[in-house]
Amino acid sequence: MTYQEAVAYIEEIPKFTEKHSLAYIRDFLKRMGNPGMDRKIIHVAGTNGKGSVCAYMQAVLLEMGRRTGFFTSPHLISLNERIVVDREQIDDAGFLAVFEQVKETVDGMAADGVSHPSYFEFLFGMAMLAFAQADVEYIILETGLGGRLDATNAVEHPAVTVITASSLDHTAYLGDTVEQIAAEKAGIIKAGVPVIFDGTEPGAARVIEARAEALHAPCRKLGKNAFEIREITRKHIAFSRGSAYDKDELWTIRGCGTYQMMNVSLALAALETVLPKECIDYGRWKRAVSSVVWKGRMEEIRLGIFLDGAHNPGAVEAFADTLEALGEREPVILFSAVSDKEYEVMASILCERVKASVYIVTEIRDGRRVPARELGEVFRRRTQRPVLVCPEPAEAVREAARLGQGRSVYCIGSLYLIGELRRLITEEAVCT
Repeated sequence: MTYQEAVAYIEEIPKFTEKHSLAYIRDFLKRMGNPGMDRKIIHVAGTNGKGSVCAYMQAVLLEMGRRTGFFTSPHLISLNERIVVDREQIDDAGFLAVFEQVKETVDGMAADGVSHPSYFEFLFGMAMLAFAQADVEYIILETGLGGRLDATNAVEHPAVTVITASSLDHTAYLGDTVEQIAAEKAGIIKAGVPVIFDGTEPGAARVIEARAEALHAPCRKLGKNAFEIREITRKHIAFSRGSAYDKDELWTIRGCGTYQMMNVSLALAALETVLPKECIDYGRWKRAVSSVVWKGRMEEIRLGIFLDGAHNPGAVEAFADTLEALGEREPVILFSAVSDKEYEVMASILCERVKASVYIVTEIRDGRRVPARELGEVFRRRTQRPVLVCPEPAEAVREAARLGQGRSVYCIGSLYLIGELRRLITEEAVCT
């Protein structure tokens, strides 16, 4: 089998299987020899910010000489992005090798009358196998959806758990209140295992604290005073940690997403919990944090053109907070969304809080896309400012660049959009 055939096989999985129980996942992993379960595992859940928290932790661990595996989702362009050892995503040959080993296990399950793993479950198995074979010391696991029933929650003895901001997203699966969603995220908390969490939303914080108390899990809540902005530009943010051991230290992160300050703070608090004291070296940690570039999170892909993966109301509010902190005036906004997201709420936030010079709407190449014409009507009902409908993403980003002369261009609303625009701009040289 070739790499391309392996990818095609995985992409077909959602058509013939469903999500399974944690008992099923544990049996699946056991059939492979429980790969990676003997490593130090950091488990991360939350509505927004999970990937960034994981990326910051990965950078610090590598700076301290720890071999690290990082399982993340979704990918922007290639499935390989989901499986990262140290700083490198798995190459095609490595991907194919672990695919074939997992496929052999799955074929054995089929012979025993056991159903096929889901798309995410199959990739999770591949990642754990890859990490074990690479002999990593730490494994960073980002949940796919929720937490309580997520395949990654088959891990029974993590070293620490982290819960980022909880807000409304995937309401059809996780509940329609912040408290219900927080309860799903809190499902990753394990008896006696420390938990670090974003406590800025009171309802979510109460749920998480109650779960931690019930399981006698040491709990550290980070609130609004956990950090303070000292300087912000479109290239970087300098901030101090307001309630930590190093409160007088100045930390610098790349990009201008103000939400990243909480993500860095969560990452550092988790590492302060899990690493031995001799590894707490803030000088080296600051160097590692300042080196992180997380694709699609206020990423300046071309001069003045930013990609941000905000794809739910909470993330769009955080995006608007960033533009306010920057003092941004009349930027160009390029937007698209999938139909199972609250795109009308996101549009309302953008129209109320971001006074764009023009809103450009497009549509992604996915069966769940919202037609650009419909998105155009959604925006026109909410703003008197110009709204431009460009169904083709390539056309949309070219128009955004043309209209954005002298202004910043922000592309948001869907990770599918961000992946498509990244490909167009970096591989097909659109906007150059």
